Amino acid sequence: MKYKVSIDVSMVYELLGSFMIYATRKWTDNLDIGKQLITEMDERLPQQVRVQFSGARLWPLADYDVLYALIMLRGEHEEIPDFLEWIESSPVEELHGLLQPHLPSLSLDEISRIRADYTPLMKLWYEHYFSNVERDLYHLLEEDAEEKRMLLPKMDDENLIEYASSGVILDDVRQEHVVLFPGTHFRPINTYCFYENVLLLQYPIDIPEEEEDEPPVVLLRMTEALADPERLRLLRYIADEPKAVSEMATELGQPYEDLMHHLMILRAAGLLRSHLKSENNERFSLRPDGASELQMFLETYIRLS
Repeated sequence: MKYKVSIDVSMVYELLGSFMIYATRKWTDNLDIGKQLITEMDERLPQQVRVQFSGARLWPLADYDVLYALIMLRGEHEEIPDFLEWIESSPVEELHGLLQPHLPSLSLDEISRIRADYTPLMKLWYEHYFSNVERDLYHLLEEDAEEKRMLLPKMDDENLIEYASSGVILDDVRQEHVVLFPGTHFRPINTYCFYENVLLLQYPIDIPEEEEDEPPVVLLRMTEALADPERLRLLRYIADEPKAVSEMATELGQPYEDLMHHLMILRAAGLLRSHLKSENNERFSLRPDGASELQMFLETYIRLS
């Protein structure tokens, strides 16, 4: 099915991404920011705020699909305080009407619960953390989104998605609209929400290096990924055709969790393609551009070119 691609950008997406990392405490082994954000904010947040956040670890991850959808549907509510006020003050029936085409099974009670649970915590998160980094990230995100918008008429939709995401391939997804938006906190991984007729895909962008003499993070990801013989063998194994993790586990006789760990590192390094068909249907294949990018980044850093 052919789909339409558009580019979105909002600091509210970035607020929610950083909030999600701290509140859920998941995926930190695969993020550049690692456990640093959690450790830093555990030290900075007042005790009573940390207590309020502690329960959020057990809340359903599906709640975030609802919150991301609200950001996608934010309309004129661009500023973070205004967005949170809009969610808090709007009649739940109005929010349900906006969300229903994208999340048909979502109930009024679920929206009420999500609003009551998350809005106060997101306000606290903005006050104690995000308001301090918002200005530094704003221009970075806006400039990248503008670059991608300029590429929209110049590139095929499929190629633009793969370029922006460093390797995401959409295999016959049923959604007719793909919305791409840049983010920094989840770098170097992609996040996505599958809605009824929209796929919302976050692609990571890197923070510029503070010291030009330091190796770029993207080069370090690649060299780390290739330093393990197990991962090199895995790259060779999937070079011929895309494979699901369950398929690899059966054919290679290796634990699913171990394979997923290696695949996440290779994917984060831009050495793998991720073929998406639905939320729970993902396959991996070799990304040929990864090898040429490794050579380019290495030669640039050691000043061979």
